[in-house]
Amino acid sequence: MNSNYLLFFQFLCPITLLSLLFTIAGSGWITQLFLKAQGRDILSFPEQIEHRAKFRKPLLFTMLLLCIGRAWLTITNPLLLIYVVLAIAFLSLITVTDFEQYVIFDAMLLPFAIAGLCYTLHMRLPLGEHVAAALGGGLLFFLLAVFTKGAVGGGDIKLVTAMGLWFGYRSLLTVIMYGLLAGGVAALLMLLTKQKQRKSFFAYGPYFAFSGIGVLLGLIPF
Repeated sequence: MNSNYLLFFQFLCPITLLSLLFTIAGSGWITQLFLKAQGRDILSFPEQIEHRAKFRKPLLFTMLLLCIGRAWLTITNPLLLIYVVLAIAFLSLITVTDFEQYVIFDAMLLPFAIAGLCYTLHMRLPLGEHVAAALGGGLLFFLLAVFTKGAVGGGDIKLVTAMGLWFGYRSLLTVIMYGLLAGGVAALLMLLTKQKQRKSFFAYGPYFAFSGIGVLLGLIPF
């Protein structure tokens, strides 16, 4: 019994509390961003903010609990663990805003990018490679946005740019590949089930975020 209590306090308790903290604070931040964005014509469903957020907290908490738990079990470097948990939190919140309103806020992307730069410097990763990945990824997605006539949005361009600072070009290519694949499959399923029309908006950001989390947790090889 004592060993079970010890396991709870050393593993389950901190992960649960951390996931709960990120869920409450993150959900509140998202709500404030949505409210401030009303009237600026950037939300896809401004009249459905509350309706589309009804499952936000339990889903966000579950996602954070599983991902942070995996990181806690597999990452032994304390500094690396802090950065990975921070990246998971940002990518999870970005997933929520893109799924709910098809928007990725600069207010989230800017600190996420700055944290990625700090991560690169603190972990002594090749700065030039990571900056080049950010610029190259952003340029690639800008060209995709032009060629697809808006199928790739500005938020996706900025997200990939920020992720380049975290991942470098090799891992970023993996994130992009898996993100496009997963997003394409999801879009096809939605078309087949008539949940979307061919000209409907589609949120690709969450699939890049999921791929990024997968790479960070070692679930996707690169």
